[in-house]
Amino acid sequence: MDRDAILLTPGPLTTTLRTKLAMLKDWGSWDADFNAVTARVRERLLDVVHGHDSHVVVPLQGSGTFSVEAAVATVVPRQGHVLVPDNGAYCKRAARLTQMMGRRVSVLPAAEERPVDAAAVDAALAADASITHVILIHCETGTGVENPLAEVAAVCERRGRGLIVDAMSSFAALPIDARSVRFDALVAASGKCLEGVPGMGFVFLRRAIVDACAGNSQSLAMDLHDQHVYMGKTGQWRFTPPTHVLAALDAAIAQFVEEGGQPARLARYGDNCRTLVDGMAALGFEPFLAPEVQAPIIVTFHAPAHPAYDFKRFYAAAKARGFILYPGKLTQLETFRVGCIGAIGRNEMQQAVHAVADTLREMGIASGAPAL
Repeated sequence: MDRDAILLTPGPLTTTLRTKLAMLKDWGSWDADFNAVTARVRERLLDVVHGHDSHVVVPLQGSGTFSVEAAVATVVPRQGHVLVPDNGAYCKRAARLTQMMGRRVSVLPAAEERPVDAAAVDAALAADASITHVILIHCETGTGVENPLAEVAAVCERRGRGLIVDAMSSFAALPIDARSVRFDALVAASGKCLEGVPGMGFVFLRRAIVDACAGNSQSLAMDLHDQHVYMGKTGQWRFTPPTHVLAALDAAIAQFVEEGGQPARLARYGDNCRTLVDGMAALGFEPFLAPEVQAPIIVTFHAPAHPAYDFKRFYAAAKARGFILYPGKLTQLETFRVGCIGAIGRNEMQQAVHAVADTLREMGIASGAPAL
């Protein structure tokens, strides 16, 4: 095979050669040239959410989950109480990390196949005045469902509660406008829809709450307030930054802008998703989610009912044909997931469907139809 495998995952994902080449240079972490890259990336990230007037953006080393944990620890006071509407695996992770940091947490269960109900969030806030913050997963990557950010944000604003948004797999693809949607913190990462490489996250903090965040975090390395203050004074990261990752993100953002920004990226991912779902339907596969709640980020498919189906064999055969799939994340049903994001388009999605068709033939499976 003369190319890398196409990553049909929610990140890491397939990147362009231009993004890869940006990592060939070594940088001094305190050098003025590198500080200029940091400043440029921060400015362009604020552009994406129209947040220059309302928010600051603080980058952080590590995976996206590092930044979710940092956001909760920085924004939520030690005596705070967090409500997590839960319709999937990443909601459960948010609740777990909140609890592990010593914050009180309440979980609002919801069906995995449906978006979070903003009215149910409103009722929960009305019933418990001790709740100070809500954590919302914008796109629940465990299934691919899009949760109603604008509606939940409106509830939190009306009730006077803080909102922390995990926008890991939605940022730069689904529309997010800080001028019309109020959030205290919004978290995303380099290796998702901006099509950079993994290794750093970033958190948008609402300017009005920044000063009140001082001293909340119990962690030195993950204190976003301290990172923000230090960057403001010096232009530098407090601790060794992921220099090559940032350089790749700088290149990836330049390509994002050239492509046409968020609307163009959403259009490409939407076309990827339609191409995938239509092609897989022709093979008998059925998506877990109804079309009206499916975000064009990652699609969960029911596993075939055929007795010869085994995910490990299915995965290995697809990989041999140049495509990396993703295991399911549901607890009650057997599924697998296929990502629609990354530096790929309709051709790659059609090739992926052909690879799945070849894989089914190799496994002796006539149809991908599930046992429903």
